[in-house]
Order: sequence, then C-alpha cells, then structure tokens
Amino acid sequence: QVDAVRVYVNSSSENLQYPVLFVVRQQKGVLSWQVPLIFRGLYQRTYNYQEVSRTLCPSEPTPETRPSDQIIFVDVASMAPFNIAYELLVTRLENFQLETNKAFNFTASPSQPQYFLYKFPQDVDSVIIKVVSDAVYPCSVVSVQDIVCPVYDLDHNVEFNGVYQSMTKKAAITVQRKDFPGDQFFVVFVIKPEDYACGGSVPSSIHGNVNRTWNLQRTKNLQVTIVPSIKKSVYVQAMFFSFLSFLSFYLGSVVVAFVHYIRHLFRSTDMKLTVPFGSVSITGSGIMTSSHPITASTPEGSSYGAIDESSSSGGRQLSSPERRPPAGSDTDSSVEEESDFDTMPEIESDKNVIRTKVFLYLSDLSRKDRRIVSKKYKIYFWNIITIAVFYALPVIQLVITYQTVVNVTGNQDICYYNFLCAHPLGVLSAFNNILSNVGHMLLGFLFLLIVLRRDILHRRAMEMKDVYTLDYGIPKHFGLFYAMGIALMMEGVLSACYHVCPNYSNFQFDTSFMYMIAGLCMLKLYQTRHPDINASAYSAYASFAVVICLAVLGVVFGKNDMWFWVIFSMIHVLASLALSTQIYYMGRFKIDGPDSDLGIFRRAAMVLYTDCIQQCSRPMYMDRMVLLIVGNLVNWSFAIFGLVYRPRDFASYILGIFICNLLLYLAFYIIMKLRSSEKLLPIPLFCIVATAVVWAAALYFFFQTLSSWEETPAESREKNRPCILLGFFDDHDVWHFLSAAALFFSFLVLLTLDDDLDVVRRDKIPVF
Repeated sequence: QVDAVRVYVNSSSENLQYPVLFVVRQQKGVLSWQVPLIFRGLYQRTYNYQEVSRTLCPSEPTPETRPSDQIIFVDVASMAPFNIAYELLVTRLENFQLETNKAFNFTASPSQPQYFLYKFPQDVDSVIIKVVSDAVYPCSVVSVQDIVCPVYDLDHNVEFNGVYQSMTKKAAITVQRKDFPGDQFFVVFVIKPEDYACGGSVPSSIHGNVNRTWNLQRTKNLQVTIVPSIKKSVYVQAMFFSFLSFLSFYLGSVVVAFVHYIRHLFRSTDMKLTVPFGSVSITGSGIMTSSHPITASTPEGSSYGAIDESSSSGGRQLSSPERRPPAGSDTDSSVEEESDFDTMPEIESDKNVIRTKVFLYLSDLSRKDRRIVSKKYKIYFWNIITIAVFYALPVIQLVITYQTVVNVTGNQDICYYNFLCAHPLGVLSAFNNILSNVGHMLLGFLFLLIVLRRDILHRRAMEMKDVYTLDYGIPKHFGLFYAMGIALMMEGVLSACYHVCPNYSNFQFDTSFMYMIAGLCMLKLYQTRHPDINASAYSAYASFAVVICLAVLGVVFGKNDMWFWVIFSMIHVLASLALSTQIYYMGRFKIDGPDSDLGIFRRAAMVLYTDCIQQCSRPMYMDRMVLLIVGNLVNWSFAIFGLVYRPRDFASYILGIFICNLLLYLAFYIIMKLRSSEKLLPIPLFCIVATAVVWAAALYFFFQTLSSWEETPAESREKNRPCILLGFFDDHDVWHFLSAAALFFSFLVLLTLDDDLDVVRRDKIPVF
C-alpha cells in the first residue's frame, strides 16, 4: 500500500500584492504555491481562491525494508509588512490507490485538484479509465501521467505531461501497460476555472476590477472506475470475423457463377428462338449465336453492327415498301411519328431529328460507333485511378501527421473517437474503426472481378460476331462499372484514413468518394438507355471537383455565414434547372439565335412559351417531365432547408442531396421498366430486396450517434457508448460493415437490372 499526504491551507488575506507562499520539500521533489491562488481565463479574467488543497508526491516503500517515516518540510513565508493569518492542515489519504473494477467517488475544484495511483494487475495488459459525473459543468480535465514528481495537477500545467482529455459528464482513456515501464501511473483530475473549453458560455470581455472573481464555487462530484480492456485474442477474432464475413461474398459469387455455368450446359441445346433474319440459340448465359452470316457491307458502328439492311434499328426503318417492318412485328409509335418527317436518309440519320421524337427507343440513342463509345467510357476508369492516387497520398500523409501529434502531445481532444470502444494497435488509437472499413475494399475488388467476367464474356461474343452483341439488349459498356468498383475501394481507404483521427477538418475524406459513387451510379443509370448522349468523363469529374470544393467551403463558411448559404442555394437551384433542361431535351437544347445580342433571350422565351404555356396541359415528353418536376421539388426543398436551418454538417448535407436524387432516379427507372412490361429476373430482384434490407439496417446504426465533431470534444464524449459486437466493434463499425454490403448490392442492381433485355431488339426497348 502506497502512502500519500494531502496538505490543506487557508488564508483570509485578499492582498494580491503580498500573497502567502507555501513550499513543501520532500525527499524527491519540491512543491510550491501561493494563497490567494490565481487562475487566469479569457480576456485577462482572474479567478482567486483562498482555500487550496494539494496532494504531495507519494512515497513508496522499498521491497527490502518496511515502510519508513518520511520527513516533510513545509515552509510558509510572505513579504507583507503586516501579519497574515493562515491555516495549515496535513492529512494522510486512506484511499489513494485505485482498484480494478471498483468505483471510487470524490470531489474536486480548481484550487483542490485530485490524483490517484493505479497499478496494473499481473494478468492485465490494458485498462480503460471510465469517469462519470452527474453534472455537465464545471468543465474538467482527466489526465494520465507517469510516476514522476512533481505531478502536474493545475489548470495551467496539466497538459505538460501524459495523456489528457476534457470532460463534462463522461470521459474514457485506454491505457496500455507497455506505455508505463513501472506498471503504474497517476490518474489526475483538474477542474477548469471556465467552461468555454467544454462548450459552456464564453465570458464577455470586461475591463477593470470586474475581471477578478473570488472563491467561485466550482466543485464537481466525480466517479472513477478502472476496468480491464480486451485481450489480444479478441483482436485476432475481430480480424478473422472481418475478413471471413466478406470473403463469404466471394464464395457466394463463385456458387452463383457455377450454377450459372451448369444451367448453361443443360439449356444450351434446348432453347431455340426463330427471328426473321435467322436461327438464334439462346444459352443459359444469355449469349446468342446466329446461323445467319453478317453482311460484309455492313457499315462499322451502325447501331453497334447490323446483320443486314432489313434488320436495321427502329431509327432506320422507313415507310417505303422496300423497308417495311419485319413480318409479324407490331408497328411501334416511333415509326408512326416518323411519318411527319421527310424519309430522306440524311434526315433519318440526323440526331437532332431523332431525339425530338415523342417515343424514343434504344436504337435511336445507340447509333455511334461501339468502339468509340466504349473508349469514351473507359476514360472514367483511368481517370478515377489517377484521381484516387493523387487524392489518397496526401490524405494518408496528413492523417499520419494527425496521429503523430496525438501520440506526442497526449491531447486526446484532437480526435473525436468513441473512447468507450477505441481499441489501440501500434500507433493507431482506434484500430477497430479502421479495420471495419475492410469490407469496402474487399467488396469493391469483388465487384471489379464480376464486371471483368462479364466484360470477358462480352468480348468473346464480339469476336464470334454474335447477334447478342449487335442488335439485342442494352449496349455493353463497362467503363463506368470499373470506375464504381474503384470508387468503392477508395471509399474504404479514405474512410479508414478519416477514422485514424476523425475531426471536422478531415471529414471530407470520408465523403468525397461517396459523392463520386452516387454521381457515378446516376450516370450509369442514365447511360443504360442513353449511351450516345451521356456525360463525358472529363465533365463528370469536373462536376465532382466543384462539389468537393463547395463541401470544403461549406465546412469553413457554412456554420454561421448567411451569404454562403444564399450563394449555394442559388447555385443548387440553377444547376438543377440546367440539368433538367439537358435531360428533358436529350442534350439538344441550344441557346442560339440571330447574331444580335437578343437572340439568346428570344430563343429562351420561345422555348418557355412553346413547352410551358402552349403545352402546359400535356408536355411533349410526359414521363421525363414528371421525373424532372419531382426531382426539382426535392432539390428546391433541400435548398430551402439549407437556407433556413443552415446545418453545421455541410458535407453530410450535400451527400444527402446526392443520395436522394439517386434513389429518386432509381425508383423512377424501376417503375418505368415495369410499366413498359419488362421483367425483373430473380438475381436483380434478389439484389433489390437485399439492397433495401441492408440499407435499412445500415442506416439504423448510422443514426446511432457515438461522437460529433460539430460539438466540443467534451460534449462529443457524452455520446460515447460501449462496444456491441465481439466486444471490439461499436455501432459505427457495424454501419461500415452493412454500408459496404449495401453498396455492393446496389452496384449489382445496376449491373443486372436489364439482363432480361438481352433477348430484346433495341428498336423495341423504350427510352425513359
């Protein structure tokens, strides 16, 4: 048992010019202070205390001898030319050493700090110091310091040594035996003279004697409990769980591919379909082989390759007797619309004319050379790799610097962890938050493998000149899918980087690639039936760069500056209108006119009058109009909400805009698909259900807020909660696991959603 002595002094003197000086001399150190004891706050405020109580550095008996008496000298002095009364009381502390799993209650104040000793038991390598209080204020500091005298236990020096964090109602510090060679440490409790560091009110700037405060009552009741942390075996179990959980997705993918292959073997000779241009065999994998030779004179890239002139897409069918629709086929509405135009081939091939038809089919928007379009979409893949490298390297360097600063300074207020479930490993303070992001990387790589398999099968079919690859189904362009897979992997990398030291200044690392994932998914959904008019990779990534720039500006200026929200809301509304115009007119809306400066305004007025006034009762493109009206209402609602409430978490606010637009467009796409009498095959249907279920579960854990960098570190720690999975992972880690699976299933939905159209001609696939 370690003995400790506490010295209490009191003086009635309020003369700051002649304070009473107390000097305590011990065998291994000297401790001194004055009465009145002065603490300094903001704006030169001073807080004076006439009662002071300090714990002296304890003496520990040596193993060879029994406890011996310790000699302590207490010197009292003052330069005052008059007598000053004081009171001195020395007491022995009965409960100086804290015990494992046993709560201890005590009180502390700014002039009467407390500290206690803790020794590691033989079988414990790591402990968690849990401190709680019923009162939010006064603000306090919990510090863990090595056994060194003197102990830094005042407000102005508690940060000089060890590890520390501010506290309101809750604090938790994980301590490892390896950091303390003596297998013991001090737990220090300091009450701050002001509360602004913990989110309390900031004192006003007042000059003069009013800045002096005497004997302010700031006593706080605290309870400390030291419990053993997890053992090394739990780390191993958590790592196995993380990797095996997501490797099971690889196993499931192999099983599905194997079943697909077996079905292909059994059904390849059974299913036959006869079409006007030859016999087509449909295999289990959806690939068809044609017995009709490809005409040598077929122009390269015409509707992704044509069998002959009679099989050209709906966009090339003419009303002349020589080019009638195939026997037995229904005359679709697009052919009826073409009767209004001249049937000259030049007019038929003019994209401006084709895209203004009321009823568009996929063949109308898949007329460009397949190789050129495919290369255009591959740029998405190569660009995102370049972006990922240049974005990730400085991010990794920055978070390493953050972690180094935390480890060197001991300031645990820099990073917003869930301290009740923050398990260190090596130099990392919260390894569990980093490990839980492995799912994004593993499932992103698995998605790349699935896309690669489809790409290889498509290339083989192209080499065989299968009809499947020419005039049937959705055009196969995999560049955006590859980009989505890389984005999912990078989301895992950058989320892990953010959780190395989560705070407001690096939260954009966790959301940047989420913006890109949402944007790429919307682009892919639009590209499916608009392959010729989708945005280029350069314009898409430039748009993402603008969004990320706005996110950075929002973090800096979005808290209190009204001018920023006004500008952002205007940009948001105008961008929504501009994008809606491009979508509604299939990219053919041009603000042009006569050479005069008024030409632009005349053109805009004419379009508004024609499409919004004359046809107000029924727009020319009804389905598109409904989608765009709902989409604009949603986006305008977001803009109004941001303008009125000005949310502090601007990055999540932008992410919410992206996700809502993506969900709206996906719902519209599925509804229009079912409305067009198209089917949902079992695999995409399963993926849709799995996506909905997993996203619902993931969002439940996402909204279990465990910390918040919108508040002070002390206030954030009030939200901390213990681990819920394997004693290693908290709610936010479960969100990481489930969100990775949900994103993976979402990608599979986009990849497989239109597999039912592989046997449908493109001139029969509607565009919406």
